[in-house]
Amino acid sequence: MNRINKIITMLENGQHKEAINEYNVVLANGMPDEKFLLAEELSQFGFLSEARALVENLLEVYPEEGELLVLLGEILVDSGEEEQAILELEKISEHDPSFGQSLLLLADLYQIQGLYEVCEQKLLKAKGLLPSEIIIDFALGELYSDQGEVPKAIKAYEVVLTEQHEIAGVNIHQRMAALLSASGSFEEALVYYDKALVEKLEINTLFGYAFTALQAGYNRTAIQKFEELKELDPEYHSLYLYLAKSYEREEELEKSLKVIQEGIRQDEFNKELFYFGGKIAIKLAQPEQSEQYFREALALDPGYTEAALTLNKVFFQQERYEAIIDLISQMDFIEEEEPQLQWDAALAYNKLEDYSHALDKYESAYSFFKDNEAFLIDYGYFLIEEGKNDRAAEVFKQLQKNDPTNEEYLDVIERLTSTEA
Repeated sequence: MNRINKIITMLENGQHKEAINEYNVVLANGMPDEKFLLAEELSQFGFLSEARALVENLLEVYPEEGELLVLLGEILVDSGEEEQAILELEKISEHDPSFGQSLLLLADLYQIQGLYEVCEQKLLKAKGLLPSEIIIDFALGELYSDQGEVPKAIKAYEVVLTEQHEIAGVNIHQRMAALLSASGSFEEALVYYDKALVEKLEINTLFGYAFTALQAGYNRTAIQKFEELKELDPEYHSLYLYLAKSYEREEELEKSLKVIQEGIRQDEFNKELFYFGGKIAIKLAQPEQSEQYFREALALDPGYTEAALTLNKVFFQQERYEAIIDLISQMDFIEEEEPQLQWDAALAYNKLEDYSHALDKYESAYSFFKDNEAFLIDYGYFLIEEGKNDRAAEVFKQLQKNDPTNEEYLDVIERLTSTEA
């Protein structure tokens, strides 16, 4: 094996030409075990075509050798030839000692292709052959996790945890925590997050812990963990919005707004930060600041209806009806998709005594809000003011149908119908 070590040393020293010369000698005259070991080493160094040539040379002599076919399959996968890799791996006999390993590699390939049922079949077959191989339970956990089959994934990872806490660089406690959190089992997830962080302090795990704590209603714990994450990595942009929400839940609005401002300095293109900052500014009785934030959010996303609707509420409080019309006119391209904008426009036009446009907007919004009591009341009284009693009576009859004992509706209907008589 001295020649193998010599070739590897040459590669490590950058003597590629000399290494290839020695490689050609092994390819032509080397012993089978030399060729196999060299193929393994070369594939690790990325010399895939050379490694493949060695394996194919050996397969001419040992065409059914499973160990060779597995190595060829791995080389083909690394070369991006997944389909050919599957064909080679499927040649391995069930009685070959490498059959279990081939099933694992095939499962990976079928999972990549989205053939989850075939992947599961291969893994379960491998598990039947090698029941004590924890790596198979790990692979099943990864497969079920990708498919969203949480109970199955948890069961597989629980088997892994009986022997190992980490496989292939994956913290199994963290995997369990993320699955439990995603399924709404927040309390149980926090237990696993604790264990994961004891084993390794990792920022994504820390974020998951903080986010789960927030979902579970442990606001102080969430604040503590988000602040810890901010100290470790202030450029972890996702933390700022949720840290601000954590402070808001604790009624610490000044701190919430400060966190938003810090987040915007880190990520000035995050519309959600501007939007939430606008909402906090409203609570802090800072209308100018809130308007600025909402407008920044809309500048980033002109179709951001939540920001537009909330800004409209600010304008209504300030009786800035023309500002509402101006804002909505800038969003004409989505107005029909968001009927609340039409209702806002109707209210604003009505306040501006532009009754014709108000009526148009009410009628446009009606088809969406025909079962909304607040809208029907507003629309009905508007119609009365406009002298459209027949239509108003229809609207109040609709209200009365939904609430038969409401005396106000009955009185209005009686007055409108008696006027007609």
